Amino acid sequence: MSSFRKALKSRQKNHHERSQPVSRKHLGLLEKKKDYKLRADDYHKKQNTLSALRKKALDKNPDEFYFKMINSRLRDGVHFAKTKEEDVEMTEEQKKVMRTQDIKYVEMKRVAEAKKIERLKAELHLLDADHKQKNKHTFFVDSKKEVQSFDLARHLNTAPELVNRVYNRPTLKTLETKSIQGTTDPHILNKLAKQRKNQYKILSQRIDREKKMYVITQKIQTRKDLQDKTKKVRVKKETPNAAAIYKFASKRKR
Repeated sequence: MSSFRKALKSRQKNHHERSQPVSRKHLGLLEKKKDYKLRADDYHKKQNTLSALRKKALDKNPDEFYFKMINSRLRDGVHFAKTKEEDVEMTEEQKKVMRTQDIKYVEMKRVAEAKKIERLKAELHLLDADHKQKNKHTFFVDSKKEVQSFDLARHLNTAPELVNRVYNRPTLKTLETKSIQGTTDPHILNKLAKQRKNQYKILSQRIDREKKMYVITQKIQTRKDLQDKTKKVRVKKETPNAAAIYKFASKRKR
């Protein structure tokens, strides 16, 4: 038991590293073991890296080939990747063919997006669209007294919960005799409204994507036309939402 008391941490003396003597204060802080540990770890890490690189250089096959060997240039001791112009020399005809392929691909994607847009529009019928102008239904009465006591639900012969709906608004008789698509439960109606709003959001995103693809097609076509050696004058600068407009000199057809 006595030996266990001697081994207790609480009974052991805390050993502190000595501080810098006053006579050596001008030399700066005295390096502690934790400072030496950081410096030693950094030194050994660099030495291990140099050893690994030296071994890799010794084991390297002198005949092995990497594409970076021909796709980069050394400038002032720094490697830079070659640009496309430096890498491949193409004729004007080859560039036109590549532009044509790009236009066909983007146009194919744009047509596919347009078909999806038409399918979504057919499913939604553009009911309650935010960008659609709200319809106005005017009711005429004979006197001001009738205006004050006018009950829209009773006049339309429907439930008060369905007055604000511009579609699928059944009458009271239909509600009593038939089961219609939808329900008068507010929770279910709110859920359907959220789903419809989400579908309109997707439709709006697809319309924006289709417009961007159309602009990309126009810009590629403009760059393709600029490769012709015909005199041209720029009429309008290129913008993020529109391609540049050029006026080409008339060329006589043979």
